[in-house]
Amino acid sequence: MLNKLTWPIPAVPILVAMVGIGLTACKILPTPSAENGGNAPAFNADKMVGDIWAAKVVPYLQQKAGPFPEVHALAKADPAAAGAKYGNPKKQANSPWTFAVRLEGKVVAANTQSRAATMDVDADGDGKADARVQIGPAMRGTALRDSLDFIQFNDFTNQIDFAQFGKAFNTYADKTVLSKLPRETLEGRSVRVVGAYAVGSGQDLPLVTPAEAEIGPKP
Repeated sequence: MLNKLTWPIPAVPILVAMVGIGLTACKILPTPSAENGGNAPAFNADKMVGDIWAAKVVPYLQQKAGPFPEVHALAKADPAAAGAKYGNPKKQANSPWTFAVRLEGKVVAANTQSRAATMDVDADGDGKADARVQIGPAMRGTALRDSLDFIQFNDFTNQIDFAQFGKAFNTYADKTVLSKLPRETLEGRSVRVVGAYAVGSGQDLPLVTPAEAEIGPKP
């Protein structure tokens, strides 16, 4: 008598069926956000800057800033020493030094026709410009953010939020300080600024972004 052959029952269809049942029971839920009613608050760079400006940013810069001629001379001779004294020692390793400065002098040239308005300031009395001050409304760079040792990249979710936060400093400075400055006949006027500038900003002159600024009367 021939033995009856018994073939094993394939397990694959059963496995496929089980997987199918599992997938049918799953639901893909969207990540909670402020837009869809979730609990995660929306990122608001402008509000964040406004919340710390008077309480932390301005007092920090007032305390940290050195006279511009002194800071700039040391920065050219020994950037690391200048950074330790007037910069942010907690900066990212590959980022340039950013220095907090107190700049006083006279305006020797001004460009107020552009949205990226600036004024060139003579800080040592020789009649030549030593620094260029941004007076907005459009401003380059993130010097104000980068000069603060209590602001760290790792505190932010991603690079986009960190970049928006940096731009928000410029926006707030323009709204609260720079938009109130005179724009006509600036040459010859005295100026006082507390702010920051970064090494190697691509300008012929150090490009200072103010957190505080005063312009004197016409001579």
